[in-house]
Amino acid sequence: MWFVVGLGNPGRSYEKTRHNAGFLVVDRLAERWGIRCDKKQLGALVGDGAIRHERSVLMKPQGFMNRSGQPTRSILGFYKSEVGDMVVVHDDLDLPFGTVRLKKGGGHGGHNGLRDLHKHFGGGDYHRVRFGIGRPPEGWDPADYVLGKWSPGEQDGLPSAVDLAADAVELLLTQGLTVAMNTFHVREKPQKAADEALESPNPATSAGGVN
Repeated sequence: MWFVVGLGNPGRSYEKTRHNAGFLVVDRLAERWGIRCDKKQLGALVGDGAIRHERSVLMKPQGFMNRSGQPTRSILGFYKSEVGDMVVVHDDLDLPFGTVRLKKGGGHGGHNGLRDLHKHFGGGDYHRVRFGIGRPPEGWDPADYVLGKWSPGEQDGLPSAVDLAADAVELLLTQGLTVAMNTFHVREKPQKAADEALESPNPATSAGGVN
């Protein structure tokens, strides 16, 4: 079983902010696969279903970004699962807007949601789908930037960027980290490669040893 955790802040005032990219991707996956991610459980909104035949729990912690760890830890404990079964989707200042990258492990990079997850899990040994939001303009405090609303240009490109990140999650769940990284870290347009990988009749489920 996989746990796909989208990071963000609850409440309408945060819905259209850059820091809620993780929520957007989880919502897109829920929409695609008919999973209702609205059950209130242990401080999170949770939905249980199948993503490309992989049993998955979608969740959105509701304790605000800097308190994401406790609800996430509680849900994994409830299901008696381990940190290696978790995929965290989060915004990333160090990637250009709309860029998607994957990794496992590493530091929190100053991201408050990841920082709290590290605290509650004793480190960062989980899978990540990083959603690029770009760096703030000169003179703009990064904290204000991530809590700011998408610009008109970003808003136009947001649906395709969210779709791309959702594709990355699906590929990770079904074909492993190595295949997903090789698909989304190439220099050419990743969408065609992602489509081809997801349509592959022989998924390399053991790739990367992630499941």
